[in-house]
Amino acid sequence: MNDQTQSRLLRWAALFLFLQSVILTLSPAVRERAWDVDYRLSHWIGFLAWGALTFLAHRAAIKYLPDRDPYLLPAAMLLSGWGMLTIWRLDETFGIRQSIWVGVSILAFILALRFLPNLTILRRYKYIILSGGLLITALTLIFGTNPLGFGPRLWLGCCGVYFQPSEPLKILLVIYLSAYLADRASIKLFSFPLLVPTLALTGVALLLLLVQRDLGTASIFICIFTVIIFIATGKRRILLSSTFFLSLVLLLGYFFIDIIHVRVTGWLNPWDDPTGNSYQIVQSLLAVANGGTIGRGLGIGSPLLVPVAISDFIFTAIAEETGLAGTLGLIATIWLILARGLIISLRASDRFRRYLAAGVATYLGVQSLLIIGGNVRMLPLTGVTLPFVSYGGSSLLTSFIALFLLLVISDTDDEEPAELHDPKPYTFLAGMLALGLALSALTTAWWTIVRGPDLLTRTDNPRRSIADRFVPRGKLVDKNNLPINVTEGKSGTYTRVYLYPELGPITGYTHPVYGQAGLEASLDAYLRGLQGNPASMILWHQLIYGTPPSGLDVRLSLDLSLQTTANQLLGGHRGAILLINADTGEILVMASHPTYDPNKLSEEGEALAQNPHSPLLNRATLGLYPIGTATLPMVRARFGEDQPTDEELRAYYGKLGLYNSPVLNIPTASDAGNEDPQTLRASPLQMSLAAAALSHRGVAPAPRIATAVNTPEQGWVVLPVLSQPFEAIQPRAADEAALAFIQPGRPYWSHVGQASLDKTIVTWLLAGTLPDWKGAPLALVIALEENNIPLANYIGENLLDTVLNQ
Repeated sequence: MNDQTQSRLLRWAALFLFLQSVILTLSPAVRERAWDVDYRLSHWIGFLAWGALTFLAHRAAIKYLPDRDPYLLPAAMLLSGWGMLTIWRLDETFGIRQSIWVGVSILAFILALRFLPNLTILRRYKYIILSGGLLITALTLIFGTNPLGFGPRLWLGCCGVYFQPSEPLKILLVIYLSAYLADRASIKLFSFPLLVPTLALTGVALLLLLVQRDLGTASIFICIFTVIIFIATGKRRILLSSTFFLSLVLLLGYFFIDIIHVRVTGWLNPWDDPTGNSYQIVQSLLAVANGGTIGRGLGIGSPLLVPVAISDFIFTAIAEETGLAGTLGLIATIWLILARGLIISLRASDRFRRYLAAGVATYLGVQSLLIIGGNVRMLPLTGVTLPFVSYGGSSLLTSFIALFLLLVISDTDDEEPAELHDPKPYTFLAGMLALGLALSALTTAWWTIVRGPDLLTRTDNPRRSIADRFVPRGKLVDKNNLPINVTEGKSGTYTRVYLYPELGPITGYTHPVYGQAGLEASLDAYLRGLQGNPASMILWHQLIYGTPPSGLDVRLSLDLSLQTTANQLLGGHRGAILLINADTGEILVMASHPTYDPNKLSEEGEALAQNPHSPLLNRATLGLYPIGTATLPMVRARFGEDQPTDEELRAYYGKLGLYNSPVLNIPTASDAGNEDPQTLRASPLQMSLAAAALSHRGVAPAPRIATAVNTPEQGWVVLPVLSQPFEAIQPRAADEAALAFIQPGRPYWSHVGQASLDKTIVTWLLAGTLPDWKGAPLALVIALEENNIPLANYIGENLLDTVLNQ
């Protein structure tokens, strides 16, 4: 029965990895959305080698351990194959090396089954085993090296072959503690026999690891020591003491050890230094968020953006390409090994095997929790590997040694379990490991589902810009469907091109370094194809391509012919122009100067950000200028020739909407916190809505700039209005005020006002069509950051003459 169960589970594991291999092979075609590509084929070497080695391990387990646990080998082989294929996908060179190490580890596993049928020798020579491990580890202090050429020298070896002694030292410590405690029939907490040998040897091991600055392994040593002592004694005080000790070490290390300080700071506040010391964890979280629920797809994500993705952050790599679903499967497989290990411990035939199985499960569980928790910011980063999965021969070999120990202990041959006086420590250990893995899963889900949408819009997330190279972004067009921003190129080289760069402060940009701004940011869901496309189409593209479908075109209310005229009139002067349809709220012109060219952002981005004239700022919606006498027409409409009090003026300005940020598909601002109407500041957009009330019988319109989106099923669909019009002025009073400011010989009213700000004079021009105008009612606002009334009048007259004579 065991043989059949193990065989069936191994076939399922092989099928899973076979499908992974097929998907990896086809992934270049999926990414390029074309068949004429260079397919991935090299990883099939690893898969075939894994299949052959798995068959040998399966046959050896059947031959030498007929009564073994049938779930452990399939779970371990699934994890090792999953990790190997992930490493092949990340780096072919390391994939070859990992395949070799898988072979070495499985062959060592088979040889151990053949020549170590029982574990008595381990119990007998416990001191020699641990001392030998300590001696080899100590050699790294003299002959230690690092395969990368820098960093802690934790390895021995040369010529491209390296071995990390601290990895098997974990298992040797488990063997020693299990044998030592099993040889004592009665143990009291803090008894002399317990303290001297165990603390002395464990202390030497910890000292070696601390000198090497291998803090992750040192943490695992403390946890292994604590758990095995707890299981042997049943005293929870040992858990509390060790927890206090670890917390104290963490606190002292934070203040006195630079590497601990960096890692704790990065854990607590990663967003404070996302491109420096916290780069790894920030990119790890972005990768997890990018994976979403079902992942980007094997071979389609960007896991290599996370440093050391093959080892320390392999969980992140898996999360990005298989999503929350994949990580839950990975965590469930790890839990299967831990649960079976603890069950084996309870069924063990003697105390040594019982402690040994529990210790091995603890080692595998704690190390898994440390790396998964570090990847998802549940715990500080420790730099340990994920058992069976991460790249590293030492780690992989140690994992298979652990598997060998558990399988041998599980081969009870119907022996009666040793007497168990108190099962509570084992229940407690199982509960803590299960809780840790559950918290890891929940934390992964938090970053994937809850925080994912926000994280993916961060400017330091390069994955969006990478996806933009493979999926065409929708166009921004004016009211006559003339293109403004377009995407050019082909799959893999798509580039955003800005055909009307003078609109840079308004339409913004999508850039791999500087992120997004303006309408490119606020309309991103439509332009990226995540909104407006059928849900089934979006889901299908996410499943097949790991990206959204092609983006949708968005029509703006802007009129490029009028926009060109406005930009030419404003020229090199600082300020803003805003022309609005007073009835529909459609913005026909929105100009902000100085402007910039988004096509040159890569070369000029840093200089633009430091420019004292703020060319990146959209002055039309975000520029707040003192209003001074600019509101005189609206004030006359309400109070006539009377002088209102500050309280009356404040209430009236509130009714005009000057204390509220208008709702628009672009960032807006207001001076809401200013209670003094004499120093109130307003944006040209706010002033245009107030001016529009004079030209539209007292009703201020709901502003609009994005009017329609071109959907694949219904064509152009009108976008909803984001706010509602409101009556700001009595209709009759609005008409009378507009007529009071009529310009002789002109079919519109106009007023010029001024205000001062920090020794700078601001010149306003407010104008609009008259109540009896037969065409669409219009309102115009001009704000100049200079004392230049003639220029304001010149711009206003020319622009209004142009639009009214169309």
